[in-house]
Amino acid sequence: MSSKIVVFTDGGSLNNPGKAASAFLIYKDGKLLHKHKERIGIASNNVAEYTALIQALTYVRDKVTSYELRVTSLDVVSDSLLLVSQVNGVYKVKHANIKPLHSQVKMLEMQIGLPILYTHVLREKNQEADALVKEALTSL
Repeated sequence: MSSKIVVFTDGGSLNNPGKAASAFLIYKDGKLLHKHKERIGIASNNVAEYTALIQALTYVRDKVTSYELRVTSLDVVSDSLLLVSQVNGVYKVKHANIKPLHSQVKMLEMQIGLPILYTHVLREKNQEADALVKEALTSL
């Protein structure tokens, strides 16, 4: 029986760099399992995007390795073309602040041990994660 998780991630920054936030949502079989949002301090948009992905993959890794989630594959959806292109190996990672984050993503992928498909979508197709980032940035 094949079971897949779909993860929507987003990160954003005011004034780039500026106050930043990350968010992710996790769905299994179309049902929301978990959502997360948080402020991450001062960061660029790209760092916020990677932070959201790392947080989501860490959550999945912990649930998969503890057998709380039984899945056979993972789809990650993001509106960051840079992030998706870098983790798919299409673009090289050149920025010094992004290199360690990219390495952390690759380490998490190995720890999860499942096929992971990264897909870029337009912001309109990532509205829930985008809304969570905005909530985190505007909350007190």
